[in-house]
Amino acid sequence: MIRYALRCDKGHDFDGWFRSAAGFDRLNAEGQVNCSICGSAAVEKAPMAPAVPSRDETGARPLDQPGSALEAAMTMLRRHVEENSDYVGESFAATARQMHDGEIPHRLIHGEARPDEARKLLEDGVPVAPLPFRVTRKLS
Repeated sequence: MIRYALRCDKGHDFDGWFRSAAGFDRLNAEGQVNCSICGSAAVEKAPMAPAVPSRDETGARPLDQPGSALEAAMTMLRRHVEENSDYVGESFAATARQMHDGEIPHRLIHGEARPDEARKLLEDGVPVAPLPFRVTRKLS
């Protein structure tokens, strides 16, 4: 595996891991390497410097602490979703549709849906959105 610092045509910097240098070149030529911030496929390798992690007195950053502001925000969002909605597992699409159709009372839910199920919900006007993290797998 090889890690590259990457930059899109809009100036966003991000990292990517690839099987090999040739693997990156092939995927990038096919337009399959996208900016993790804006989705642009115009991506190139950015200048890289050796990573020098910041460390506390013990010599390492605690792994239970966020490593960046973005990671902290994602942790807060996940905690909020898990504390304020019910996990309905793979029945998410059916439950969301039943609530939308007035068959069951409305409540905040999260769960899992196949891409075709999510697409159909959106096409039918059911207000759903993907979560940028894995959901907790505890059924209420």
